[in-house]
Amino acid sequence: MERVPSYLVETYLARSSADERTIRERQARSAAVELTRAGTPVRFGGALHVPEDEICFYVFDACSSRDAALAAQRAGLDAVRVVEAESSREENA
Repeated sequence: MERVPSYLVETYLARSSADERTIRERQARSAAVELTRAGTPVRFGGALHVPEDEICFYVFDACSSRDAALAAQRAGLDAVRVVEAESSREENA
């Protein structure tokens, strides 16, 4: 099975906005499902909030950064940037 790249979508999120993060996560998951159903495979992998820096990263597995950015846009995330990321976790073969 071919590896699909992961992308971090960087957004602003105030340090006191944990509830907002939860809402955005649901929207990101829904956007990924909708895109996949429409023929653009995208998987939402979760979010990382860094309250001290007021940054939140949303992780999407997609064939391209463009597909990840599209998922973020459909989720209503105001992306600062979208970058490819690599994980150090071992993958199950």
